[in-house]
Amino acid sequence: MARPEKVRLGDLLVQQNVITDEQLKLALDEQKRSGRKLGRVLVDSSYATEEGISKALARQLGADFIDLKTFQPKPELVKLLPEAQARRFRALVLDEERDLLRVGMSDPTDLAAFDEIARIVKRDITLAVITEGQLLPLLDRVYRRTDEIAGLAKDLTQEMGDIPVEFGSVLGITPGAEDAPVVRLLQTVFEEAQKTRASDIHIEPQEKSLLIRFRIDGVLHIQTEADNKISTALVLRLKLMSGLDISEKRLPQDGRFNIKLRGSSVDVRISTMPTQYGESVVMRLLAQNTGLLQLDKLFMPPRVLERFRHCISRPSGIVLVTGPTGSGKTTTLYAALNELNTPEKKIITVEDPVEYRLPGINQVQVHEKIDLTFSRVLRTALRQDPDIILVGEMRDQETAEIGMRAAMTGHLVLSTLHTNDALSTPIRLLDMGVPRYMVALSIQMVLAQRLVRVICQNCTEPHQPEPHELEWLRYELKERVDQFKYSKGAGCAHCANTGYQGRQAVYEFLEMSNALVEAANHGDPNEFMAVGRQQMAGHTLRRDAVRLVVNGRTTIDEAMRIATQLAE
Repeated sequence: MARPEKVRLGDLLVQQNVITDEQLKLALDEQKRSGRKLGRVLVDSSYATEEGISKALARQLGADFIDLKTFQPKPELVKLLPEAQARRFRALVLDEERDLLRVGMSDPTDLAAFDEIARIVKRDITLAVITEGQLLPLLDRVYRRTDEIAGLAKDLTQEMGDIPVEFGSVLGITPGAEDAPVVRLLQTVFEEAQKTRASDIHIEPQEKSLLIRFRIDGVLHIQTEADNKISTALVLRLKLMSGLDISEKRLPQDGRFNIKLRGSSVDVRISTMPTQYGESVVMRLLAQNTGLLQLDKLFMPPRVLERFRHCISRPSGIVLVTGPTGSGKTTTLYAALNELNTPEKKIITVEDPVEYRLPGINQVQVHEKIDLTFSRVLRTALRQDPDIILVGEMRDQETAEIGMRAAMTGHLVLSTLHTNDALSTPIRLLDMGVPRYMVALSIQMVLAQRLVRVICQNCTEPHQPEPHELEWLRYELKERVDQFKYSKGAGCAHCANTGYQGRQAVYEFLEMSNALVEAANHGDPNEFMAVGRQQMAGHTLRRDAVRLVVNGRTTIDEAMRIATQLAE
């Protein structure tokens, strides 16, 4: 296709009955007032959709419309157009046909951009039309900065040479010292982590290399490997940023700092640990401007959501959310607090650390070094006339007993506990030394949860289960196992070829019914477990994971992984 012609977007959309004359007039008035592009005004005013506008332009220009949700770009072709220009021109190199490169543009009427792209790629190009809404998130995924990170690490290695890093050089105290390579490397690592939705960054010194890994959707992925020489410089810089003791290398340290990434504020929790080849660093990233989730947005099964809401709306008692580290317990509790947070209620949280800031709530950070412990803060909180108390974690007998006593004296207490499932939680509290009557009378509900990876909707495809997978499913589905269709993700640019994108929780819950309270008071754990199993029959974590499998939300492999964790 030759160079595209200049078209008047408004007239074109009216001709193709995408919008009316009246809508065009209103949109042009708004365009003059705001200075925004006409297409954006039409979409924001709900007169047209991005896809409708793009398809109309494609028909007019005789070009293809490409749906990027199902398109798999080739990395070697994408890189022909640098990221800065791709973002500036809202364009992406899609594929090649004979001697022509096909380039997708969200604004195919921008002739100057078309000519500049052809000049940059030094090839003849043909045009395809894409939507900006699909393009921008794809650019974040296809322009991975792995090579840039490796290059910056190499530059830092060369600058350092074989000379050991001194504190002064990292601090910039030595005349002429320059720590910019360290800063550039860390900035790029953080930006890439944000783009890939990483929850944690791991910096791990090995015998001959430095490994940088990202945890994405609960699974670690290698980002880059560099020379171990730069390990000390990176750790020192991170310690300075988080206010840790840079002279202490023999003991673990914990801290936090805040950084700005692409206009958003990110809280970073840092943990250092001495290892055989240097200090290992793990950083948890917590975006502060993502907004709190609502309970309705957690994809709880209706039965679970109804009972959970019922229990947290009670004026007293304790509601426990359980599961291993990284299972989404804090997210669930904050969603509950967000719903409970009204001007009529006094809410106090006792946390280590405070992960999210909530307006209207009194949040206290535990500080063990100055004896500001969970139990001490909790005692003080009870004298502050609270209606609701959130305890970050029931770590010991003392904290658990204070929380239970508060629940029995007219307060609603929300907390977490590290247990394998809902049924074992009351037994765990008894093992901690909490009196039996407290456990029986104070607990309203135990909600157990796990996170499973969700199939990428851009590359989902049918999956024929293996014999061992069918056998595993048969335990829950019985003879219905052959009635369902199963899916998996093939892997694409949208999910970094993993087949998964995002995570969703699976749940089970145990409510302390009269029968369970009586069984708990009898003191026979076997009787309690038998009554609990009867109450939870058909509503376990394993069954909820199978529900997501048959609904096409996750894979059999992910559900089996959850079941394996429960069996451990």
